[in-house]
Amino acid sequence: MKVHTYEKAFLAVGLAVLLVCGAALVYATAVQGIHLPGVAGRIDPRRVYQTPPFNKPGVREVGPGHYQAVIVSQTWAFVPPVIRVPVNAKITFIATTVDVIHGFNVEGTRLNMMLVPGQVSRNSYRFSAPGEYLVICHEYCGLGHHTMAGKVVVEGAAADRAGGDEADDDGEDH
Repeated sequence: MKVHTYEKAFLAVGLAVLLVCGAALVYATAVQGIHLPGVAGRIDPRRVYQTPPFNKPGVREVGPGHYQAVIVSQTWAFVPPVIRVPVNAKITFIATTVDVIHGFNVEGTRLNMMLVPGQVSRNSYRFSAPGEYLVICHEYCGLGHHTMAGKVVVEGAAADRAGGDEADDDGEDH
């Protein structure tokens, strides 16, 4: 059986693309430290607002330069709709949903989570530049999906923040 020259070329290009994609995945995980966020816990979606830390959504300082942003998504809204954090602080986002699958994507960053009823999602990020970052739901959640948005306001280190309560937990990443 003779393999045609064009077939050999097609197979070679296909193999090269496969190897480049595999190398990109290894580089992203091993060198850049980019990992998919996993399930950080389970929660009863009917009792989200009665279960800590979701009973007090918002931003809390849990250590020097480390903040926790607790977010609840629900039909066409994020609670709270605006998250204020200082620049260069480590922010751990802890989020869940009370109704259907939602997305939590902070535009211009690698911060992206899928929010599933009954699951707690957790991801950390450090904003190196002040400004406003749009938060969108990237999972279709119904007729008002296109109106579901929020924002992260990253302020200078000396700026006052709104909504900073005392921490209720140990501040560890899971």
